[in-house]
Amino acid sequence: MMEKKVIYTKEAPEPVGPYSQAVALGNLLFCSGQIPLDSASGEVFTGDIQEQTRRVMANVAAVLAAAEMDFSNVVKTTIFLTDMGDFGAVNEVYATYFEAAPPARSTVQVSALPKGVNVEIEVVAARGVNR
Repeated sequence: MMEKKVIYTKEAPEPVGPYSQAVALGNLLFCSGQIPLDSASGEVFTGDIQEQTRRVMANVAAVLAAAEMDFSNVVKTTIFLTDMGDFGAVNEVYATYFEAAPPARSTVQVSALPKGVNVEIEVVAARGVNR
């Protein structure tokens, strides 16, 4: 039987609801969606969509690091946008984190996101991935 392990780090924002930052199960890590929150203050990080995306990816990186992983372990991502018109700008930033062998991905437009932000990204990572 596999053990479920909750992953938590102060380097990423506190969850804004009843969920974990990530859950490890066997070789897999399921990360909750990260939004552009400052991890120290818990406040929404303001700036253009590219700056918001960089903040989101920094939060994702912190959660991955807490599980002793990094972006090379990511096998699937989901991007949620409130405006599909931001797709190109988000994609430009996102691509810098996955220069070789990018993960599978879905991108969807949603009517709203927590705290009124414009972008949220969740990832699934796996140990033992060829780097």
